[in-house]
Amino acid sequence: MKPAWDKLMKEFADSSTALVADVDCTSDGKPLCDSNGVQGFPTLKWGDPSAMEKYEGGRDYDALKRFAENNLKPMCSPGNIDLCDDDQTVAIEALQGMSMDDLKSEIENGDETIAQAEKDFKDSVSELQAKYQKLMSDKDETIANIKDDGLGLKKAVLAHRMKMDKAGKDEL
Repeated sequence: MKPAWDKLMKEFADSSTALVADVDCTSDGKPLCDSNGVQGFPTLKWGDPSAMEKYEGGRDYDALKRFAENNLKPMCSPGNIDLCDDDQTVAIEALQGMSMDDLKSEIENGDETIAQAEKDFKDSVSELQAKYQKLMSDKDETIANIKDDGLGLKKAVLAHRMKMDKAGKDEL
């Protein structure tokens, strides 16, 4: 992915409205990474610098470039209200009218709901993985038991008898 990312950085190097960059989260960039929830590498973030979102798309150059062209531009936000449509403006104004405590509570509830959804997903995947392992083990045990019970020998005897029967009929 690094070559694709480097190519994308060169492509957007002269942009006045989009920044494509990389940050070393193990040294000077660690505080920036920590404040944006970067936990694994590589992690791609995009959007409003005050509310970065995790990029979940393709990692090849074409997918990255397509995403960047469609999304890395000035967007509707409280700092760019002139780019918002009427519905977005109304939503921003409503949020700006909330108390700080209520706004923080809404964000906390949203983050908790997302975290719970991710936990539920991971737990369910773990359960599915355990079930898969059990089914695989049961299948392998059944196959081994059938083979241990002489399936191969039974097939060999049947093939031999069929060969002998055919040989006997050919003589008549």
